[in-house]
Amino acid sequence: MRVAIIHYWLVGMRGGEKVLEALCDIYPSADIYTHVFDPTAISDTIKRHSIRTTFINGLPYSRRLYKRYLPLMPMALEQIDLSDYDLVISSESGPAKGVIPTSPAVHVCYCHSPMRYIWNMYNRYYHDSGLMTRMMMPPLAHYLRTWDVATANRVDDFVANSSTVAHRIKSYYRRDAVVIHPPVDTRAFRPVPSSDVGDYFLMVGELVSYKRPDLAVQAFNRLGLKLVVIGGGELLNHLRKIAGPTVTILGPQPFDVLKHHYARCQALIFPGEEDFGIVPVEAMASGRPVIAYGRGGATETVVAGKTGVFFNSQTLDCLIEAIERFRRSDFNPGDAVARAAEFRTEVFIEKFSAFVGRATGVVSDVTSLDYGARAISLR
Repeated sequence: MRVAIIHYWLVGMRGGEKVLEALCDIYPSADIYTHVFDPTAISDTIKRHSIRTTFINGLPYSRRLYKRYLPLMPMALEQIDLSDYDLVISSESGPAKGVIPTSPAVHVCYCHSPMRYIWNMYNRYYHDSGLMTRMMMPPLAHYLRTWDVATANRVDDFVANSSTVAHRIKSYYRRDAVVIHPPVDTRAFRPVPSSDVGDYFLMVGELVSYKRPDLAVQAFNRLGLKLVVIGGGELLNHLRKIAGPTVTILGPQPFDVLKHHYARCQALIFPGEEDFGIVPVEAMASGRPVIAYGRGGATETVVAGKTGVFFNSQTLDCLIEAIERFRRSDFNPGDAVARAAEFRTEVFIEKFSAFVGRATGVVSDVTSLDYGARAISLR
Protein backbone atom coordinates (compact mmCIF):
# COMPACT_ATOMS: atom_id res chain seq x y z
CA MET A 1 0.00 0.00 0.00
CA ARG A 2 0.92 3.62 -0.46
CA VAL A 3 0.87 5.04 3.07
CA ALA A 4 0.85 8.58 4.43
CA ILE A 5 1.35 9.32 8.12
CA ILE A 6 0.15 12.68 9.44
CA HIS A 7 1.82 13.79 12.69
CA TYR A 8 1.00 17.10 14.36
CA TRP A 9 4.59 18.44 14.75
CA LEU A 10 8.11 17.05 14.94
CA VAL A 11 10.03 19.19 17.41
CA GLY A 12 11.10 16.60 20.00
CA MET A 13 11.00 12.94 20.97
CA ARG A 14 8.15 12.31 23.40
CA GLY A 15 5.46 9.63 23.63
CA GLY A 16 3.76 10.57 20.37
CA GLU A 17 7.03 10.40 18.47
CA LYS A 18 7.74 6.95 19.94
CA VAL A 19 4.47 5.81 18.43
CA LEU A 20 5.52 7.41 15.15
CA GLU A 21 8.79 5.45 15.24
CA ALA A 22 6.84 2.20 15.55
CA LEU A 23 4.60 3.23 12.65
CA CYS A 24 7.73 3.94 10.62
CA ASP A 25 8.91 0.39 11.30
CA ILE A 26 5.56 -1.08 10.23
CA TYR A 27 5.42 1.07 7.08
CA PRO A 28 9.03 1.67 5.99
CA SER A 29 7.99 3.34 2.72
CA ALA A 30 5.44 5.70 4.24
CA ASP A 31 5.61 9.45 3.68
CA ILE A 32 5.27 11.67 6.75
CA TYR A 33 3.40 14.98 6.77
CA THR A 34 3.71 17.43 9.66
CA HIS A 35 3.20 21.11 10.43
CA VAL A 36 6.69 21.83 11.78
CA PHE A 37 9.89 19.80 11.48
CA ASP A 38 13.12 20.26 13.45
CA PRO A 39 15.59 17.65 12.10
CA THR A 40 17.96 18.19 15.03
CA ALA A 41 15.32 17.02 17.51
CA ILE A 42 14.08 13.88 15.75
CA SER A 43 15.39 10.31 15.67
CA ASP A 44 17.10 8.73 12.69
CA THR A 45 14.26 6.19 12.45
CA ILE A 46 11.84 8.98 11.60
CA LYS A 47 14.27 10.96 9.46
CA ARG A 48 14.81 7.98 7.16
CA HIS A 49 11.35 8.70 5.77
CA SER A 50 10.30 11.41 3.37
CA ILE A 51 9.07 14.24 5.62
CA ARG A 52 6.90 16.96 4.11
CA THR A 53 5.69 20.03 5.98
CA THR A 54 2.71 22.34 5.71
CA PHE A 55 3.15 26.08 5.20
CA ILE A 56 3.30 26.47 9.01
CA ASN A 57 6.92 25.34 8.88
CA GLY A 58 7.87 28.42 6.87
CA LEU A 59 6.34 30.94 9.24
CA PRO A 60 8.62 33.00 11.54
CA TYR A 61 10.10 31.10 14.50
CA SER A 62 7.83 28.15 13.78
CA ARG A 63 10.03 25.61 15.61
CA ARG A 64 9.68 27.55 18.83
CA LEU A 65 6.29 29.26 18.47
CA TYR A 66 4.40 26.57 16.56
CA LYS A 67 1.50 26.51 19.05
CA ARG A 68 0.87 30.19 18.32
CA TYR A 69 -0.02 29.17 14.77
CA LEU A 70 -2.73 26.75 15.93
CA PRO A 71 -5.57 28.76 14.28
CA LEU A 72 -3.91 28.27 10.87
CA MET A 73 -3.36 24.53 11.20
CA PRO A 74 -6.83 23.42 10.04
CA MET A 75 -6.33 25.28 6.76
CA ALA A 76 -2.82 23.85 6.43
CA LEU A 77 -4.03 20.27 6.88
CA GLU A 78 -6.75 20.66 4.27
CA GLN A 79 -4.18 21.76 1.69
CA ILE A 80 -2.25 18.47 1.88
CA ASP A 81 -2.73 16.46 -1.32
CA LEU A 82 -3.30 12.82 -0.36
CA SER A 83 -4.59 11.60 -3.71
CA ASP A 84 -1.66 9.18 -4.15
CA TYR A 85 -2.28 7.16 -0.98
CA ASP A 86 -4.28 4.05 -0.15
CA LEU A 87 -3.89 4.37 3.63
CA VAL A 88 -3.73 7.53 5.73
CA ILE A 89 -2.74 7.27 9.40
CA SER A 90 -3.17 10.40 11.47
CA SER A 91 -1.29 10.65 14.76
CA GLU A 92 -3.57 12.95 16.72
CA SER A 93 -2.87 15.06 19.77
CA GLY A 94 -2.49 18.42 18.08
CA PRO A 95 -4.31 19.00 14.78
CA ALA A 96 -3.58 16.03 12.49
CA LYS A 97 -6.77 14.13 11.69
CA GLY A 98 -8.32 17.03 9.74
CA VAL A 99 -6.73 16.04 6.43
CA ILE A 100 -8.95 15.16 3.47
CA PRO A 101 -8.05 11.70 2.11
CA THR A 102 -9.18 10.81 -1.38
CA SER A 103 -11.82 8.09 -1.57
CA PRO A 104 -11.43 5.11 -1.40
CA ALA A 105 -8.34 5.57 0.83
CA VAL A 106 -8.76 4.32 4.41
CA HIS A 107 -8.13 6.88 7.18
CA VAL A 108 -7.13 5.44 10.56
CA CYS A 109 -6.60 7.90 13.41
CA TYR A 110 -4.32 6.84 16.27
CA CYS A 111 -5.48 9.27 18.93
CA HIS A 112 -3.16 10.11 21.82
CA SER A 113 -5.92 12.45 22.98
CA PRO A 114 -8.37 14.91 21.47
CA MET A 115 -6.67 18.30 21.74
CA ARG A 116 -6.39 18.83 25.51
CA TYR A 117 -6.24 22.62 25.34
CA ILE A 118 -9.73 22.88 23.79
CA TRP A 119 -11.39 19.90 25.49
CA ASN A 120 -10.69 18.23 28.85
CA MET A 121 -7.95 20.64 30.01
CA TYR A 122 -9.31 23.88 28.56
CA ASN A 123 -10.04 25.49 31.92
CA ARG A 124 -6.60 24.67 33.32
CA TYR A 125 -4.86 26.13 30.26
CA TYR A 126 -7.15 29.18 30.42
CA HIS A 127 -6.42 29.96 34.07
CA ASP A 128 -2.66 29.40 33.62
CA SER A 129 -2.45 31.80 30.65
CA GLY A 130 -1.71 35.51 30.53
CA LEU A 131 -4.33 38.20 30.01
CA MET A 132 -3.99 38.49 26.21
CA THR A 133 -4.14 34.73 25.75
CA ARG A 134 -7.24 34.48 27.97
CA MET A 135 -8.95 37.11 25.82
CA MET A 136 -8.29 35.13 22.66
CA MET A 137 -8.96 31.62 23.97
CA PRO A 138 -12.80 31.53 24.11
CA PRO A 139 -13.49 32.42 20.44
CA LEU A 140 -10.49 30.44 19.21
CA ALA A 141 -11.44 27.35 21.22
CA HIS A 142 -15.03 27.58 19.96
CA TYR A 143 -13.82 27.67 16.35
CA LEU A 144 -11.40 24.78 16.87
CA ARG A 145 -13.96 22.62 18.68
CA THR A 146 -16.42 23.04 15.82
CA TRP A 147 -13.77 22.12 13.26
CA ASP A 148 -12.44 19.26 15.39
CA VAL A 149 -15.85 17.60 15.75
CA ALA A 150 -16.64 18.05 12.06
CA THR A 151 -13.37 16.44 10.97
CA ALA A 152 -14.04 13.34 13.07
CA ASN A 153 -16.29 12.33 10.19
CA ARG A 154 -13.22 12.21 7.93
CA VAL A 155 -11.85 9.29 9.96
CA ASP A 156 -12.87 5.73 9.07
CA ASP A 157 -11.55 4.12 12.25
CA PHE A 158 -10.32 5.51 15.56
CA VAL A 159 -7.66 3.81 17.66
CA ALA A 160 -7.16 5.21 21.19
CA ASN A 161 -3.99 4.88 23.24
CA SER A 162 -6.00 4.11 26.39
CA SER A 163 -9.53 3.51 27.63
CA THR A 164 -9.37 7.02 29.10
CA VAL A 165 -8.85 8.49 25.62
CA ALA A 166 -11.45 6.17 24.08
CA HIS A 167 -13.95 7.64 26.52
CA ARG A 168 -13.00 11.19 25.44
CA ILE A 169 -13.41 10.23 21.78
CA LYS A 170 -16.90 8.94 22.57
CA SER A 171 -17.76 12.05 24.59
CA TYR A 172 -16.49 14.67 22.14
CA TYR A 173 -16.81 13.00 18.72
CA ARG A 174 -19.54 10.41 19.39
CA ARG A 175 -17.31 7.77 17.83
CA ASP A 176 -16.19 4.39 19.12
CA ALA A 177 -12.49 3.58 19.32
CA VAL A 178 -10.44 0.41 19.65
CA VAL A 179 -7.82 0.64 22.43
CA ILE A 180 -4.23 -0.23 21.49
CA HIS A 181 -1.76 0.93 24.10
CA PRO A 182 1.32 2.78 22.79
CA PRO A 183 4.70 1.06 22.48
CA VAL A 184 7.16 1.17 25.37
CA ASP A 185 10.76 0.07 24.83
CA THR A 186 10.77 -2.06 27.98
CA ARG A 187 13.94 -3.88 26.92
CA ALA A 188 15.91 -0.67 27.57
CA PHE A 189 15.29 -1.01 31.32
CA ARG A 190 16.18 -3.66 33.86
CA PRO A 191 16.00 -4.08 37.64
CA VAL A 192 19.01 -4.10 39.96
CA PRO A 193 19.63 -6.23 43.08
CA SER A 194 17.71 -5.06 46.13
CA SER A 195 21.01 -4.11 47.76
CA ASP A 196 21.47 -1.43 45.06
CA VAL A 197 18.09 0.21 45.61
CA GLY A 198 18.50 3.63 47.23
CA ASP A 199 16.60 5.46 49.96
CA TYR A 200 14.94 8.04 47.70
CA PHE A 201 11.75 8.34 45.66
CA LEU A 202 11.66 9.57 42.06
CA MET A 203 9.50 11.82 39.92
CA VAL A 204 10.08 11.97 36.15
CA GLY A 205 8.40 14.07 33.50
CA GLU A 206 7.81 17.49 32.02
CA LEU A 207 7.49 19.99 34.86
CA VAL A 208 4.20 21.62 33.93
CA SER A 209 1.22 22.42 36.12
CA TYR A 210 -1.18 19.65 35.08
CA LYS A 211 1.39 16.98 35.99
CA ARG A 212 1.37 18.37 39.56
CA PRO A 213 5.11 18.20 40.37
CA ASP A 214 4.44 20.84 43.03
CA LEU A 215 2.31 18.33 44.92
CA ALA A 216 5.17 15.82 45.02
CA VAL A 217 7.70 18.42 46.21
CA GLN A 218 5.37 19.67 48.95
CA ALA A 219 4.66 16.12 50.16
CA PHE A 220 8.32 15.24 50.52
CA ASN A 221 9.10 18.59 52.12
CA ARG A 222 6.56 17.75 54.81
CA LEU A 223 7.59 14.10 55.20
CA GLY A 224 11.31 14.85 55.26
CA LEU A 225 11.92 11.95 52.87
CA LYS A 226 14.26 12.07 49.89
CA LEU A 227 12.84 12.86 46.45
CA VAL A 228 14.74 13.20 43.16
CA VAL A 229 12.99 15.09 40.34
CA ILE A 230 14.11 14.63 36.72
CA GLY A 231 12.70 16.75 33.92
CA GLY A 232 12.53 20.24 32.50
CA GLY A 233 9.70 22.64 31.89
CA GLU A 234 8.12 25.91 32.87
CA LEU A 235 7.98 25.02 36.60
CA LEU A 236 11.65 24.02 36.93
CA ASN A 237 12.82 27.26 38.59
CA HIS A 238 9.74 27.47 40.79
CA LEU A 239 10.25 23.92 42.08
CA ARG A 240 13.89 24.66 42.87
CA LYS A 241 12.75 27.62 44.97
CA ILE A 242 10.22 25.64 47.00
CA ALA A 243 12.25 22.41 47.33
CA GLY A 244 13.31 21.58 50.87
CA PRO A 245 16.64 20.01 51.89
CA THR A 246 15.48 16.45 51.12
CA VAL A 247 14.30 17.26 47.58
CA THR A 248 16.81 17.27 44.72
CA ILE A 249 15.73 18.87 41.43
CA LEU A 250 18.09 17.52 38.75
CA GLY A 251 16.35 19.07 35.76
CA PRO A 252 16.66 17.41 32.34
CA GLN A 253 19.04 14.45 32.32
CA PRO A 254 20.46 12.05 29.71
CA PHE A 255 18.90 8.64 29.32
CA ASP A 256 21.62 6.79 31.24
CA VAL A 257 21.01 8.94 34.33
CA LEU A 258 17.26 8.45 34.02
CA LYS A 259 17.65 4.69 33.69
CA HIS A 260 19.98 4.60 36.72
CA HIS A 261 17.45 6.37 38.93
CA TYR A 262 14.48 4.36 37.67
CA ALA A 263 16.13 1.13 38.84
CA ARG A 264 17.34 2.45 42.21
CA CYS A 265 14.43 4.49 43.54
CA GLN A 266 12.11 3.24 46.25
CA ALA A 267 9.15 4.05 44.02
CA LEU A 268 8.08 6.39 41.24
CA ILE A 269 5.78 9.27 42.23
CA PHE A 270 3.20 9.99 39.52
CA PRO A 271 0.86 12.74 40.76
CA GLY A 272 -0.69 13.90 37.46
CA GLU A 273 -3.46 12.60 35.24
CA GLU A 274 -2.10 11.36 31.90
CA ASP A 275 -3.75 10.07 28.76
CA PHE A 276 -1.64 6.90 29.02
CA GLY A 277 1.66 7.61 30.78
CA ILE A 278 4.79 5.85 29.56
CA VAL A 279 6.82 6.83 32.65
CA PRO A 280 5.08 4.39 35.05
CA VAL A 281 5.65 1.54 32.58
CA GLU A 282 9.34 2.42 32.31
CA ALA A 283 9.61 2.44 36.11
CA MET A 284 7.91 -0.97 36.32
CA ALA A 285 10.20 -2.31 33.60
CA SER A 286 13.01 -1.29 35.95
CA GLY A 287 11.43 -3.39 38.70
CA ARG A 288 10.14 -0.46 40.75
CA PRO A 289 6.58 0.18 41.99
CA VAL A 290 4.53 3.31 41.34
CA ILE A 291 2.57 5.67 43.59
CA ALA A 292 0.06 7.22 41.20
CA TYR A 293 -2.99 9.44 41.08
CA GLY A 294 -5.91 7.09 40.51
CA ARG A 295 -7.21 8.58 37.30
CA GLY A 296 -6.23 8.40 33.65
CA GLY A 297 -3.84 6.03 31.97
CA ALA A 298 -2.01 4.97 35.13
CA THR A 299 -5.11 3.02 36.17
CA GLU A 300 -4.64 0.87 33.06
CA THR A 301 -0.98 0.07 33.68
CA VAL A 302 -0.36 0.02 37.44
CA VAL A 303 -1.95 -2.86 39.38
CA ALA A 304 -3.04 -1.69 42.83
CA GLY A 305 -1.39 -3.67 45.63
CA LYS A 306 0.82 -5.57 43.19
CA THR A 307 2.85 -3.04 41.21
CA GLY A 308 1.93 0.11 43.09
CA VAL A 309 -0.63 2.11 45.07
CA PHE A 310 -3.11 4.83 44.10
CA PHE A 311 -4.34 8.00 45.77
CA ASN A 312 -7.76 9.27 44.77
CA SER A 313 -7.50 13.04 45.22
CA GLN A 314 -4.77 15.45 44.12
CA THR A 315 -4.31 16.82 47.62
CA LEU A 316 -1.28 16.89 49.87
CA ASP A 317 -2.89 14.72 52.55
CA CYS A 318 -3.98 12.05 50.07
CA LEU A 319 -0.54 11.79 48.49
CA ILE A 320 1.17 11.61 51.89
CA GLU A 321 -1.24 8.87 53.01
CA ALA A 322 -0.41 6.88 49.85
CA ILE A 323 3.34 7.25 50.45
CA GLU A 324 2.95 6.05 54.04
CA ARG A 325 0.76 3.17 52.89
CA PHE A 326 3.42 2.23 50.34
CA ARG A 327 6.12 2.20 53.02
CA ARG A 328 4.12 -0.38 54.99
CA SER A 329 3.79 -2.67 51.96
CA ASP A 330 6.02 -5.15 50.16
CA PHE A 331 6.32 -5.34 46.38
CA ASN A 332 7.93 -7.97 44.17
CA PRO A 333 10.11 -6.43 41.41
CA GLY A 334 9.28 -9.40 39.20
CA ASP A 335 5.59 -8.49 39.23
CA ALA A 336 6.42 -4.98 38.02
CA VAL A 337 8.66 -6.26 35.22
CA ALA A 338 6.05 -8.78 34.09
CA ARG A 339 3.34 -6.12 34.01
CA ALA A 340 5.51 -3.71 32.02
CA ALA A 341 6.23 -6.42 29.44
CA GLU A 342 2.56 -6.35 28.44
CA PHE A 343 3.17 -2.91 26.87
CA ARG A 344 6.35 -3.72 24.95
CA THR A 345 6.87 -2.41 21.42
CA GLU A 346 6.25 -5.66 19.58
CA VAL A 347 2.80 -5.97 21.18
CA PHE A 348 1.83 -2.58 19.73
CA ILE A 349 3.19 -3.51 16.30
CA GLU A 350 1.29 -6.79 16.22
CA LYS A 351 -2.00 -5.27 17.34
CA PHE A 352 -1.86 -2.16 15.16
CA SER A 353 -0.79 -4.11 12.07
CA ALA A 354 -3.61 -6.59 12.59
CA PHE A 355 -6.14 -3.79 13.08
CA VAL A 356 -5.11 -1.95 9.91
CA GLY A 357 -5.06 -5.24 8.02
CA ARG A 358 -8.70 -5.81 8.95
CA ALA A 359 -9.61 -2.21 8.11
CA THR A 360 -7.98 -2.27 4.68
CA GLY A 361 -8.05 -5.95 3.78
CA VAL A 362 -4.32 -5.71 3.06
CA VAL A 363 -1.59 -7.58 4.96
CA SER A 364 1.25 -5.39 6.25
CA ASP A 365 4.43 -5.43 4.18
CA VAL A 366 6.46 -5.88 7.36
CA THR A 367 7.44 -9.54 7.58
CA SER A 368 9.53 -9.49 10.76
CA LEU A 369 11.09 -7.14 13.24
CA ASP A 370 13.48 -8.10 16.02
CA TYR A 371 12.73 -6.13 19.19
CA GLY A 372 15.07 -8.03 21.51
CA ALA A 373 12.52 -10.15 23.32
CA ARG A 374 11.68 -12.14 20.19
CA ALA A 375 11.24 -11.77 16.45
CA ILE A 376 7.66 -11.06 15.41
CA SER A 377 5.99 -12.17 12.23
CA LEU A 378 3.31 -10.01 10.64
CA ARG A 379 2.33 -12.18 7.70
